Amino acid sequence: MKTKGEVHAIKWSSDRLLLLDQRLLPEQKKYVSIDTCRDATRAIQDMVVRGAPAIGITAAYAVVLAAREHFVANPKQWRESIEADLQELSAARPTAVNLRWAVERMRNIVAAAPDLDPLDNLLAEAKSIHEQDIAANRRMGALGADLLNGNATVLTHCNAGALATGGYGTALGVIRAGFEAGKIINIYAGETRPWLQGARLTAWELLQEDIPVMLLPDSAAAHVMRSRGLDWVIVGADRVAANGDVANKIGTYSLAVLAREHGVGFMVVAPMSTIDRDLDQGADIEIEYRNKEEVLTCGGKRVAPEGARVFNAVFDITPAELIDYLVTENGVVARPDAAGIRALFDTDT
Repeated sequence: MKTKGEVHAIKWSSDRLLLLDQRLLPEQKKYVSIDTCRDATRAIQDMVVRGAPAIGITAAYAVVLAAREHFVANPKQWRESIEADLQELSAARPTAVNLRWAVERMRNIVAAAPDLDPLDNLLAEAKSIHEQDIAANRRMGALGADLLNGNATVLTHCNAGALATGGYGTALGVIRAGFEAGKIINIYAGETRPWLQGARLTAWELLQEDIPVMLLPDSAAAHVMRSRGLDWVIVGADRVAANGDVANKIGTYSLAVLAREHGVGFMVVAPMSTIDRDLDQGADIEIEYRNKEEVLTCGGKRVAPEGARVFNAVFDITPAELIDYLVTENGVVARPDAAGIRALFDTDT
């Protein structure tokens, strides 16, 4: 069911991929046409598209574009020639596991696709990944909202909404469902420096649906928890380790520490594709570091003196013991640990 102001960050139209350029929001709503796998890789690296599930969906469509290019050029050797593109795509951003997951899922279709007509099979799989993500988000939204008591005040960090997924959102999916059910009365969005995903994206996305939001400087979270009454911090994830540790946007860990100190619930909402059972713990997750100019400048204007050094980690690790609930489409795990993560996969059919 389409809702007022519904956001679509990823579209497949007329045999090409369209990505909503999130670097331009909220000033401009402009789609970028992606015609090759290399274009998609650059779009992921340059933050045209971001958010682990959205990156995975984009990668799935990028494999279709790569297959089309190589099949037209060399129908007999396209499987071999496509591999360099897929390796470059997989390495576009190292922390979000959905990227690798989607490429591997598409690789299985590459191997099994008919020689004479591989593109229909690949496109069907990419669309299936996209549709399954939206369905998972709506399921997580319902499950997470069930955990909320009435009249809740919540804080979210970064953007884990329709812009970061196939649609509806993970953390924002819970907030959407909770607001619709009358369980949420106040929503804070942390601004999320240095890219300001909370200010530019989350606030914009919620206001598209007439959901009121109060923007919060990142450094004010502790004061709000202590003085204004906060019930929940609700965030997404870019990777979940086998023991329940979570990699998410830098600043998530500090919010988890603050939440525990102030008796505030801490909820992580992430699809099963974000869980990486090959990594035992969060310390094993590769953390992405980005260009220092993202911190030295703001809106294209330099804000720091020449010679200042920069630490620009994009993600941090929140230990499982600080997480009250992990919400997935397969169910909810309270105080997640290795056993709870394994149980989620036991329900996977």
